[in-house]
Amino acid sequence: MVYGPGSTPSSIAAAAALAVKRRSRWDETPLKAGSTPGGLTPSQTPGGFTPSSAMGGITPGGTPGGFNAASVFTPSGTTPTGLRAMAMATPNFGSAAITIPGAGIPMTPEQLQVYAWQKEIDDRNRPLTDEDLDELLPPGYKIMPPPAGYVPIRTPAHRLVATPTPVIGGTPMGFRIGTPDIGTAAGFGMNATGGNAAALGDMQPKGANLPMMRPDDLQYFDKLLQDVDEDTLPPEEARERKIMTFLLKIKNGTPPMRKSALRQITDKAREFGAGPLFKQILPLLMSPTLEDQERHLLVKVIDRILYKLDDLVRPFVHKILVVIEPLLIDEDYYARVEGREIISNLAKAAGLATMISTMRPDIDNMDEYVRNTTARAFAVVASALGIPSLLPFLKAVCKSKKSWQARHTGIKIVQQISILMGCAILPHLRSLVEIIEHGLVDEQQKVRTITALALAALAEAATPYGIESFDSVLEPLWRGIRTHRGKGLAAFLKAIGYLIPLMDAEYANYYTREVMLILIREFQSPDEEMKKIVLKVVKQCCATDGVEPDYIKSEILPPFFRSFWTQRMALDRRNYRQLVDTTVEIANKVGAADIISRIVDDLKDESEPYRKMVMETIEKVMSALGSTEVDARLEEQLIDGILYAFQEQSTEDAVMLIGFGTIVQSLGKRVKPYLPQICGTILWRLNNKSAKVRQQAADLISRIAGVMKVCQEEKLMGHLGVVLYEYLGEEYPEVLGSILGALKAIVNVIGMTKMTPPIKELLPRLTPILKNRHEKVEENCIDLVGRIADRGSEYVSSREWMRICFELLELLKAHKKSIRRATVNTFGYIAKAIGPHDVLATLLNNLKVCCLKFISLA
Repeated sequence: MVYGPGSTPSSIAAAAALAVKRRSRWDETPLKAGSTPGGLTPSQTPGGFTPSSAMGGITPGGTPGGFNAASVFTPSGTTPTGLRAMAMATPNFGSAAITIPGAGIPMTPEQLQVYAWQKEIDDRNRPLTDEDLDELLPPGYKIMPPPAGYVPIRTPAHRLVATPTPVIGGTPMGFRIGTPDIGTAAGFGMNATGGNAAALGDMQPKGANLPMMRPDDLQYFDKLLQDVDEDTLPPEEARERKIMTFLLKIKNGTPPMRKSALRQITDKAREFGAGPLFKQILPLLMSPTLEDQERHLLVKVIDRILYKLDDLVRPFVHKILVVIEPLLIDEDYYARVEGREIISNLAKAAGLATMISTMRPDIDNMDEYVRNTTARAFAVVASALGIPSLLPFLKAVCKSKKSWQARHTGIKIVQQISILMGCAILPHLRSLVEIIEHGLVDEQQKVRTITALALAALAEAATPYGIESFDSVLEPLWRGIRTHRGKGLAAFLKAIGYLIPLMDAEYANYYTREVMLILIREFQSPDEEMKKIVLKVVKQCCATDGVEPDYIKSEILPPFFRSFWTQRMALDRRNYRQLVDTTVEIANKVGAADIISRIVDDLKDESEPYRKMVMETIEKVMSALGSTEVDARLEEQLIDGILYAFQEQSTEDAVMLIGFGTIVQSLGKRVKPYLPQICGTILWRLNNKSAKVRQQAADLISRIAGVMKVCQEEKLMGHLGVVLYEYLGEEYPEVLGSILGALKAIVNVIGMTKMTPPIKELLPRLTPILKNRHEKVEENCIDLVGRIADRGSEYVSSREWMRICFELLELLKAHKKSIRRATVNTFGYIAKAIGPHDVLATLLNNLKVCCLKFISLA
């Protein structure tokens, strides 16, 4: 029998067997051309595959010639199985993935960075060898043999790191975990079987005093790994290598190395030229694995060389902007600042004409992202070169007939200028308003919206001046809030909201009454953005002088509380904050009682976020306006509500604690009838199994101790002092710190003579707590000891004070400055109590020991 070049005997037999059975369209899954037929053995060579001469004569069942371990894939789309598939990865052509040697896993730069970080942690946490221990320990130590019959405990989960993979159609070999090295993650030192032939030294550049590379640096600095004679290199390559060296030192080097390289690359900037410099720096800045610190350093490099290059930078303005403009909308504040700094220096170096000609094509770009970054870049240029120089260009762009995108971008530039420069726009306010005012009646909805937002930004920047500059836009804005809906209406309302505070009182009152009709209608809007803007405008209108409190009470408060004070508003953090601020502003106008009486019952609401919002609002209102308007009935409701809200809280924030303390302090003497109930709640919570609950109870004591003194409740405070004294054995340092703070507050207000337990019993319990190294415990304990030393030193023996002095010596080396300062003050109080001689002797001996220690270290 004669076989074709693409078949094997087994495949012919299988085909004959298949031909006997009648075919049915339901029997088989449709197959792609060239794939393995469903009935054939997966390891067979496809029948239609004819090897070409370029492949060097493929043996059926063998490895195709011309393929190596680095590029293993199956011809004709056939999925391999068995032994050949063990070390394979899915082909990923055209990607920038890097393969880790020994593991055969292609990784993106981000994954590689995570891998390198994990590898570094593993290296640091590896078990110490005998050689490591010999270096760490002084001579004289011996290795103790383990006891006879000792078997170390092994966690079952750690015995089997990976599931063994059986080899189909071959000798079972199990699964061998690769041990890749970071130094070879880019593929250096690979042999034909994927082995790891390189050491960590492969990542060390060939040059004197160069820092180690990381795997993600290879695509930028790989030439530094080649050992070449720099004297024989062409000038262009030598210059490129020199720039590469400086950038590697700046990116990965030590601070002295970095400082030196930064100075050298700055001094030689004109010698290197703008082209070679930016060819190396800009790709680095676009690296997805660049860390914040590295980006900051590269931004500093660009800043310095821009100053040196000056007008030589003009041909590269566009390339620089492509890289830097995205920084202007970065989430990180410091990245945005760095982006603005570079564009500002670039504008000063290249000049206004170059900047305009470079960015002009992006103004009417179809992509909104490009237009947005371009507008922000133009705003930075205006701040660097001055608004007047940009006004003619802005006037032309904002009145462009060619495209609405250009008009939109021009008006957005004005908005960004006002946001960026603030009150510095005042000298040019009228000109800027005149440039964009026609946008309020533009045919395009987006242009009208951005115009209203730009006017709002201008008014916000000009506050409280400049209402006369907006005379020409008041009428179009007024018509707009009556005709627009949705986002357009929100923008127009925002503009009106920022303009009303600039007006005289009588005009402000009139415009507020008119716009309030629209606002009350929009109270029912389901749009979250509209709600935020409506709340902001209501706050601005109520804060204006001309608006009467009676009008707010009768017309605004009923629909306001009905529409906004709901559980849903407490779930969105931005709505929550805006609603609290608006309610506090209304309270400043109409008084505390009207607001508190409407929401006090909600302190018992079933929703905890809503209770928290109510508590925060009442706390802010009472801290600003006091409790003079609160009558007896409202007072009872308040105490009942805050006790319920305080006991029912389950989250760990301090809103309830701060609110409780503020309300009790504001009520003052009026809270005396409720103090037994409050203290009962505190004592019950001090015995709670939750550490956070105990901590909050102790913190509340420190907040209300002053009020208890005003109410002459010394007996109650003495009882609390005894209970807190019994809890000084608390195991959680955060709770212990709060207990010490509560004791300190009681000692401050009750005095040394009436304090229970007596000072002579309290202080010896505090001495061992001074050894606790938790900062909160240290600070509160030292403050309490210092207070006792200042006011009640006679209740404690001199020997006990000297013992405390020795404990305090270690705290002079604390990291926190307030702890060191409190320690120094306490030494002063102790010296005043027992005399300076013994304390000075202790301090001088400690100084002597410290000097000897420093000498021995030197």
